[in-house]
Amino acid sequence: MENIENKVIVITGASSGIGAATARKLIKLGAKVVLAARREDQLKLLVEELGENAMYVVTDVSKRSDLDNLVRQTIDRFGDVDVFWNNAGIMPVSFFEEGHVEEWDQMIDINIKGVLYGINAVLPHMLRRGQGHILATSSVGGIKTTPGIGVYSGTKFAVKAIMETLREEVARTIKVTTVFPGATKSELGHDITSPMIKSAFSNLQNMPKMEEEAISNAVIYAISQPGNISVNEIVLRPLGQTR
Repeated sequence: MENIENKVIVITGASSGIGAATARKLIKLGAKVVLAARREDQLKLLVEELGENAMYVVTDVSKRSDLDNLVRQTIDRFGDVDVFWNNAGIMPVSFFEEGHVEEWDQMIDINIKGVLYGINAVLPHMLRRGQGHILATSSVGGIKTTPGIGVYSGTKFAVKAIMETLREEVARTIKVTTVFPGATKSELGHDITSPMIKSAFSNLQNMPKMEEEAISNAVIYAISQPGNISVNEIVLRPLGQTR
C-alpha cells in the first residue's frame, strides 16, 4: 500500500457508509482525505475522529458550484488532488406506474449530474499535472436491470457509459475506475417511499449483503496500484446474490 501514503483523496458521499469506511482505512494508510457530503454534523464528527490529515467540505453534488468549490478548497489545503471518487448516490426506487417523478429527478441530479460535475471540476487540474485518478460508484444495477429499479438502474448505466468514455479519452494520463457494488449493508435505499417496492421486496432484509469493508478494500486496491496500472472496473456481489 506504499502507493497510497500522502495521496490526496477526495470522496463524495463521505458522511456515512462506504465513503466513511474507506476514509477511515485511507487515513490509516497515510493518505490525506477530503470528505464531501451534505450532512455537516456527521462530517465534523468524522474529521474529529480521523485527525489532521482529514478535512471536510459541505457539498451537494447536484450543484456544480459545490463541486468546483470542493476541488478549490482541497487544492488550497493540500496542494493537489491525486484521487477523486464520485461516490455520492441515492436509490429511492419505485415502479414506473407509481409516477414518482420528483424522485426520478433527484436520482438524475445526484447519480448522473453529480458524477459529471465532479469530473468537470477535477479533470482540468489532473490534465495540467499529467496524472490523477477518477473513480465513480455505479452498481450491479448498472449492468443488469430488474423491475422496480428502472430509473435508478438507468442512472447507474449512465455512470458506466460516462466513465468508460472518460477512460478512452484520457487513458494516456489519467486512471479511471468504475466500481459496481452489489447489495451492501449501508444507508442506500433508506429513502425508498414506494409501497409497491416495499411489498414486492419485503424480504430485502434477509437477502445476502456485503459489509462496507468489501467495497473499501476494492477501492483501496484500485488506488494502490503502481503508476502504470489502471484498474478500470470492479464488480462485487455478496455470495448468494444472483442479479
